[in-house]
Amino acid sequence: MQRNSRSSRILAGAFALPLIGALLAGCSTTGSSDSTAQGKEPVTGGTMVYASGDAEPSCLDPHVGGNYPQALVASQYLESLFTKDANGEIIPWLAESTEVSKDGLTRTIKLREGIKFTDGTKLTANAIKANVKHLKDPNTASSTGYLAVGKVVSVEAKDELTAVLKLSAPDNALLESLAMPWTAIESPKALERDQATNCASPVGTGPFKVESWEHQKAVNLVRNDGYVLPVADEKRTSSTAYLDGITWRFIPEAATRYAALQSGEVDVIDNAQPDTIASASDAGLGHLDAPRPGSSNRIELNSSKAPFDDQRVREAFIRAVDANTGVSALFFGTAKRSNSLLSSVEPLGYSDESLFTTDTAKANQLLDDAGWSERDAQGYRVKNGKRLSLVFPVSTNQSVPAEQSLFEQFQAQAKAVGFEVKIDLLDLSSWYGALAKHEYNLVSAPYTKVGPSVLRVLYHSDSTVPAPSGYFANNAQVKNKQLDQLLNKAEETEDGARRASLYEQAQKIVLEGYYVLPLYDQQNHFLYGKNVHGVGTTTAVSSPIYFDTFLDQ
Repeated sequence: MQRNSRSSRILAGAFALPLIGALLAGCSTTGSSDSTAQGKEPVTGGTMVYASGDAEPSCLDPHVGGNYPQALVASQYLESLFTKDANGEIIPWLAESTEVSKDGLTRTIKLREGIKFTDGTKLTANAIKANVKHLKDPNTASSTGYLAVGKVVSVEAKDELTAVLKLSAPDNALLESLAMPWTAIESPKALERDQATNCASPVGTGPFKVESWEHQKAVNLVRNDGYVLPVADEKRTSSTAYLDGITWRFIPEAATRYAALQSGEVDVIDNAQPDTIASASDAGLGHLDAPRPGSSNRIELNSSKAPFDDQRVREAFIRAVDANTGVSALFFGTAKRSNSLLSSVEPLGYSDESLFTTDTAKANQLLDDAGWSERDAQGYRVKNGKRLSLVFPVSTNQSVPAEQSLFEQFQAQAKAVGFEVKIDLLDLSSWYGALAKHEYNLVSAPYTKVGPSVLRVLYHSDSTVPAPSGYFANNAQVKNKQLDQLLNKAEETEDGARRASLYEQAQKIVLEGYYVLPLYDQQNHFLYGKNVHGVGTTTAVSSPIYFDTFLDQ
């Protein structure tokens, strides 16, 4: 399947779509709180309280670093050049139109007129130039955004609203990359400030703006009364948000977060647990299920060092564990087992269930063949006096309790064939530190990106080299020249069928090399109270936008 109109080479901005139709609709909303189901008329006013289970971002500017907690909050005050429509196609948002040269090395983007940042600065082509420069500047310490614009060599303003991007090589994923919050457009005037100031109060064009940040407590957002909706919505009499503001709190403990929702202390929570999701409807709560694009949730096996530098040992571990039973028992139907590297919302995902069937006899034989034929007094396999031991750092901010329980099941199942799995529960900062030092054999590291080009980010040998932020995305440490060539060609081809074929070949190399154990889509569930309506609009990376949301008064 071809992602967009590469054959026409022009992506026009003549869309008269309502906002929800213009944005990604690849999610489901359940529960009695949906405004459309109840036929409620929107009302203006009130401050919505949002409670996140993710770690509080160290910077509110998603250009810096570039993780999902930043995307969740930044989607309220920053906007991207492009987005997804209801069919999953990339369409202009802040941009009005775009075209690419025949050789694929020049991308021209025309902006919409009449849009301003909340500091009063006009949105012009110079803003695109300043933002790309900011993303590529090593001092910004970007990772996700830095990789997204990696092929952009320069940006020039052809006129006030037209930017010309010169590329080092054709990049058919560029528009997908420019649809993400991590490449969202910020005020060039605000970017001239020092990083600490910009981290505390990024300036965008979105429906809300940052009023204040009370560290370790909340980010306070207020309505942008000067907001201009880039794509007209005939159903709206006003282009501004209904809410007066949003109080964005951080409550890491799942039970506390859910209790606060039930009591009405907060209005929306993320990182909802499987058991509470399953009972949400009975409790009168609304549920937004918004699978993220990009990669599936998976366990990556570090092939750069023993014991996983041996493919037989990697396959033995994967054959030793039973993900199907664990997912079924622990997730109450809220997660479907995946055998693919890509999210279910990515049409170019390749899957092969036979690679991941549990087979303890085969696991034992593989370990014997690999020389791990002896066992110590505790039943763990040993070789040359060294135990078959695996270090598994787990981020408590990114891994919900049900997933942690799944990993504990894997720990017990792997022990039966002789693996010692040491699960280390860490906060997000310590977890990143462990990865940076390569202090892991197993890791579950979610990565969200629009489109199958996420495969290049995760498995190209270039991605074993850290970005300016210090983060490298190729946690499996795959270094395969054939794979590199396939991924390079897949990003450069203009032929949709060839692109699909190249990505399929690339996925087969990773899956058949047993570098990864796929699990399920990245879990992205939100629960909201009976008083909350108009929930469901999301960005291209499935982060909710509360522009249409309103509260009972």
